[in-house]
Amino acid sequence: MRERIMRFMQGRYGNDRLGQVMLMVALVCVVLSLFRIPFISTVGLAVLVLTYYRMFSRQIAKRSAENQKYMQLEWKVKAKLQRKRQALAQRKTHRIYKCPNCRQKIRVPRNRGRIAISCRKCGTEFIRKT
Repeated sequence: MRERIMRFMQGRYGNDRLGQVMLMVALVCVVLSLFRIPFISTVGLAVLVLTYYRMFSRQIAKRSAENQKYMQLEWKVKAKLQRKRQALAQRKTHRIYKCPNCRQKIRVPRNRGRIAISCRKCGTEFIRKT
């Protein structure tokens, strides 16, 4: 039986990160449909059908390009969340200002009183209270 499945899947795309996320979305839709939310079961079924279409597709280049676009989007979101998390962690010890000229972010230590801050990018000096 395992050999038959392997032969069937030969030359087909299979599962990837986008397919895994789509399966999770379909599962969430199925769970939400238990609460009688309108049209959610239809959405879940459509996502599930699309996921299996991608898995059994023989157009490997197209499916790989779709997955690559998804991975880039996922990376951008994760990087943005990581930057926000770091800014929150440093919030107690540092303040972050933006240069009024070039909008470059500048991190300065807190509780130093009024200080003159110079932008490393454009050289503009401005005074702020830390």
